[in-house]
Amino acid sequence: MSVSATTRAPRPGEVDGVDYRFLAPDEFQRLVDAGEFLEWAEVHGNRYGTLRRDVEQKVSEGRLVVLEIDPQGAAQVRRMVDDAVCVFVVAPSFDELERRIRKRGAESDEEIATRLKTAEREMALVGTYDYVVQNDDVARAADELVGIAESLLGRRS
Repeated sequence: MSVSATTRAPRPGEVDGVDYRFLAPDEFQRLVDAGEFLEWAEVHGNRYGTLRRDVEQKVSEGRLVVLEIDPQGAAQVRRMVDDAVCVFVVAPSFDELERRIRKRGAESDEEIATRLKTAEREMALVGTYDYVVQNDDVARAADELVGIAESLLGRRS
């Protein structure tokens, strides 16, 4: 898994360098200007991105790199990486997605409404992905993701 950079504040329990690389907005912009991001986007008033060097290092080690990114980032990666494979992970229902967001307890009602509107727009893009995995059961969804990864690794060898 790649560790994304973000300008948002850490949520309770999140660790810098593990969950995200938490950056000040001016540092994030410096990295954007220097072309250090493979992809980046502004989402819900914060910026998120994947540092190019992190991905390149793992690829040079022969590793399959997984990016947990939004559709804006996925579109950028597709343009930059010829053999990128995109997997859209969906909640079993919109109501379940809202329940999961509320359960985190990290966003206000206004922020939750914004996230849900974004999710509606993103769901319209599901058909542009190589695979779709429904996250109705964590173990089953993880197994499906591992199966996709194994099939990709098989193609490379």
